[in-house]
Amino acid sequence: MDVQSAGAVVLGRGPDGTRSVLLVHRPKYDDWSFPKGKLDPGEHRAVAAVREVAEETGLAVRLGPALSAQRYPVAGGRMKTVHYWTGRVLPDAPTDVSGYAYGDEIDQVAWVPLADAPARLSYPHDGATLTEALAAPRGTTPLLVLRHGQAHPRKQWREDDRLRPLAPAGRDEALALVPLLAAYGVRHLVSSSSTRCLETVLPYAGAAGLAPHEERLLSEEDATPAAVRRVVADLLDRRDPTLLCSHRPVLPHVAAALGLPDPRLAPAGLLVAHHRRGAVVASESLTP
Repeated sequence: MDVQSAGAVVLGRGPDGTRSVLLVHRPKYDDWSFPKGKLDPGEHRAVAAVREVAEETGLAVRLGPALSAQRYPVAGGRMKTVHYWTGRVLPDAPTDVSGYAYGDEIDQVAWVPLADAPARLSYPHDGATLTEALAAPRGTTPLLVLRHGQAHPRKQWREDDRLRPLAPAGRDEALALVPLLAAYGVRHLVSSSSTRCLETVLPYAGAAGLAPHEERLLSEEDATPAAVRRVVADLLDRRDPTLLCSHRPVLPHVAAALGLPDPRLAPAGLLVAHHRRGAVVASESLTP
């Protein structure tokens, strides 16, 4: 099995205001590259990307559109896969890295002007990743479409189906979603009014200090293609990262409203649609 790693190409402004990219230097290899590192056991790769940037640079970032993964041989005859996203520092968060206390693996962190970055990067594959990052859509906002977690079996439920709760496995999935939603900086929550959807988003709501907006038009009983289009259109007008939680039968209508194919999400799966000026310009599906 490949060694799994994740990181981000973080673009921003250097101390002099020049458009720059965040790079780190590893003394063991005497190389310059993007902040990245191995996944912890059970960790989602998107969560690892944000964690590694924070550990290696001291900066809190949120993820933008995904980039192509790198795959190359490493010691011991194994292969390594590095999953990358574009990233940007959280709004109003500090960007100064001059005083960051480096660990044993990293001895320098720098905002390198884009004109100088290709020569500074030590590996050709990082140069290709930087080129891809610079071509990725800029100024986007993520809309995360979530299928609720595993629910109590429908055949074993005798009450109103709107009240059917999550199964124990679904509650575990809801907890595991907390760092993944944080990786995209979600600040607005819209959920079907059904219990199983609300229970899926509540752990993140509590952690982030947010109150979910209950939307019955996203429930199985009340959703129609036209109603879902109206809900999605309103969310595409927002500039804050948003989560929409709904049900498997409703998700094809959500995807169609976004101009995307049905992602056929598993329970607790996510479709991340990066939009700009009301149009989706990049997307990815994430398994739980």
